[in-house]
Amino acid sequence: MAAKKTAGGVTTAETDVAVPPARAGELAVRPGEDPWSPEEVAEARRELQAEVLRLRSELAHSQEELTGLMRDSGDGAGDDQADTGTKNITREHELALAANAREMLEQTEHALERLDAGTYGLCEICGKPIGKARMQAFPRATLCVEDKQKQERRG
Repeated sequence: MAAKKTAGGVTTAETDVAVPPARAGELAVRPGEDPWSPEEVAEARRELQAEVLRLRSELAHSQEELTGLMRDSGDGAGDDQADTGTKNITREHELALAANAREMLEQTEHALERLDAGTYGLCEICGKPIGKARMQAFPRATLCVEDKQKQERRG
């Protein structure tokens, strides 16, 4: 039950009501919320861009760590079982950290793309506004609270 894209914006799957795309400098908000000010939009962009830089740096560091671990692991000759186990755990930990950073980087870059497209703050499932407060608390959010809860219940 995904939202359908139309020339005029996003049509929600539930109501087939067109939700117009945000105009330049104007992002979607829920009824009763104050509109995004240019300063708030600029702050959101700065935070997302800073997060991209931080995550890229973290990924580069993880890659260096993994390269070092692979180089040092050799064939394990002369290591006792504890040493080999510790190296494996350390390598798995670094791989998990790198995978998490990569996923967060993709989400953050997607948020910047949505900000540029004027769709930042619109739910990717129903097309309704996510809510300004939620976007400020979790700038990578792509789903409204209701759809996020449905997704989590499905597993």
